[in-house]
Amino acid sequence: MEKSKYVVMVDRDEDGWWVATVPSLPGCHTQGRSLSQVRSRIREAMNLFDVPAGAEVVLEVKGPERTSVARVRAERLRAEAAAQKANEATQRLASQLVKKGVSLRDIGDLVGLSFQRVQQLVGARPSRDEHVAKQA
Repeated sequence: MEKSKYVVMVDRDEDGWWVATVPSLPGCHTQGRSLSQVRSRIREAMNLFDVPAGAEVVLEVKGPERTSVARVRAERLRAEAAAQKANEATQRLASQLVKKGVSLRDIGDLVGLSFQRVQQLVGARPSRDEHVAKQA
């Protein structure tokens, strides 16, 4: 069963309060000092409209900031996807280099990470030389 999704439009009033309305539920609105408070309160208001507790609630900003917020969110999603892709590529390369006998420290130098992070990526235990160097 697909989860219901409700878009909640939020805007700041002249006193600095966030005002929230659910366009798909006429009469469903609330306000709060913070977005967290608005999110909680809008869920309470939506319960009065028999909206399931597990329904997805997406806050969208009204006004001139709407485009900027959407653009920044999209850019952050692209950056997260790129970071995940880079992490996977680094993990593959590190694993290949470990199999060829390259030390974790050297791999770290090559890819710009600490040897500890490389160790986490490849799930390897440090060699005796690295263990001795760490204790020194």
